[in-house]
Amino acid sequence: QVQLVESGGGLVQAGGSLRLSCAASGRTISSYAMGWFRQAPGKEREFVATISRSSANTLYVDSVKGRFAISRDNAKNTVFLQMNSLKPEDTAVYYCAARASIFASVTPQDYIYWGQGTQVTVSS
Repeated sequence: QVQLVESGGGLVQAGGSLRLSCAASGRTISSYAMGWFRQAPGKEREFVATISRSSANTLYVDSVKGRFAISRDNAKNTVFLQMNSLKPEDTAVYYCAARASIFASVTPQDYIYWGQGTQVTVSS
C-alpha cells in the first residue's frame, strides 16, 4: 500500500505560481510512475502531468505545456508539480497518483493509488 498526501494548494492570482507536493508513505515511490490529475467542479477528472519511474520521460496535457513541470525526488519519496503562469481555468482539485509501472501514463485507470487532493484556486 502507498499513501499519498498532497499539499501546496491555495488561492493565487492569475499569473502567479504554486508548487504542489505529493508525499508518499508505506512504500518507496521509486517503484512507481507518478502522475498529477485535476478535477474542476462539474467536470471529469483530467490528466495534467506524468513522470516515469526513472524521471526519463514526462508528459503534459497541452493546456499546461510550458507552464507546469513535474519532478520527483525518490530519496524524499515526494513528487512535485511546479505551476507557473497560472490561469483561472487551472482552478481545480489536484490529485497525485501512483502507477505500478516504469512507464508514465495519461490514463487515470492505469493508476492504483490516489491522494485526497489539494484545492488550487486561481482568481482573475
